[in-house]
Amino acid sequence: MSLYTSHNPVFATFSFYAALLIIKTLFVAFLTGWTRFRKHAFQNPEDCNKMNRGKVKIDEDVERVRRAHLNDLENILPFLTIAFVYVGTGPSLGCAKFLFRLFTAARFMHTLVYAVFVIPQPARALAFFGGMMANLYMIYAIVTTYASGF
Repeated sequence: MSLYTSHNPVFATFSFYAALLIIKTLFVAFLTGWTRFRKHAFQNPEDCNKMNRGKVKIDEDVERVRRAHLNDLENILPFLTIAFVYVGTGPSLGCAKFLFRLFTAARFMHTLVYAVFVIPQPARALAFFGGMMANLYMIYAIVTTYASGF
């Protein structure tokens, strides 16, 4: 049986959580644009309109959402690669589900406490490190699985 088909429950689980994370990342991109429009805070002169008199305006709420989106790109894209390779190690379904759920929950929580309902530290740090721990464990599993071939 191939590891990368819908018949493999680990790959099917990965695919489901990957789709959720991609939808979330796209949503945060939309949220950035919506917040810019709502606050009339455009970054480029050509995007400015009469509402803000053609001046570039930096708004902290917009910047916070934009940073949350950038953080998603910096963390979710590596997760997708790491988790895809991790599926190839043939992990148990239970362990893989736990790691994929942990990372997904951590990323949703990170966005919520950083960009939606701003909650002071350590909330954001805890969410970040939850996802990082999942990635580090998968990297460890990948390295130990494939290290014997070198």
